[in-house]
Amino acid sequence: MTGIAFDWDDLRYFLAVAQTGQLSSAARRLRSTHVTVSRRIDRLEQSLSLRLFERSPRGYTLTGVGERLVAHAQAMEQTADGLHEIISGEAAALRGVIRLSTPEGFGSFFLSSRLPDFASRNPGLLIEFMTLQQILSLSRREADISVALHPPAAGPYQVEKIARYRLLVYASRSYLERHPPVRSRAEAMEHPLAGYIDDMIFAPGLDYLRDILPGKRAGYQSSSIIAQLAAGLAGYGMTILPYFIACAYPQLVPVLPQELHIEREYWLSCREDLADAPRIRVVRDFIRSEAAAFEDMFMARPILQD
Repeated sequence: MTGIAFDWDDLRYFLAVAQTGQLSSAARRLRSTHVTVSRRIDRLEQSLSLRLFERSPRGYTLTGVGERLVAHAQAMEQTADGLHEIISGEAAALRGVIRLSTPEGFGSFFLSSRLPDFASRNPGLLIEFMTLQQILSLSRREADISVALHPPAAGPYQVEKIARYRLLVYASRSYLERHPPVRSRAEAMEHPLAGYIDDMIFAPGLDYLRDILPGKRAGYQSSSIIAQLAAGLAGYGMTILPYFIACAYPQLVPVLPQELHIEREYWLSCREDLADAPRIRVVRDFIRSEAAAFEDMFMARPILQD
């Protein structure tokens, strides 16, 4: 190593860049400037005599050495959080950044209305809440906690199923009034349908048509469930939506609900090495509790029996 002193606080900057891949994003997370972040990373690399990141116009990517250091840095951060909890109590230990990744439907139509109150009760936490079509990777440390349609592949994760939910075929009331009644699955197949883009279905659980209307292809395709909802509301034709989303729109009518429905699941995951960190634990407990309280709406029990 060189004669430059090693500053353990530089690891906070290292972790922020490792998790965001951008100096500017890391600076916002740390409430610092990108110049300061860059200087801290350069100083850490010099003090270790190691290259931790590959730089490119697209951002910062961890080297092999950097990947190994991340695990140790996170373990140190978790130990520090644990000590802070012992000394100051759990409430005082709830501080730091949490990056939470969820599917668009779960995030935008369920969690987004609940997180603000949680955030206001935990002002020491900075929650980066992302609702994306493509779920971020826990293994690449793109997220600290994820909700997904499937559990992650085998790895160092803590995983639990937090909800089952049902999807039904819907059409707007005005659309149905313009067409003859739909009395069978075969008749439903004759109507236009809005759905996901065929080659952008990143998870098997999103391939609704295969299970609910096999052989049907969406004539209007979008990567966003919000756009599919909008198409249904606009009277394009039919669309497949979770009950907990569609029930908020009285102009949407379920089509043959006893026959045309499918079930999916939501899974909550985090890395094993982060699971006991107070900030991670409290967010997981919150999501689990909110999902359990919403079970009847997830399962469409107002209109369907188990």
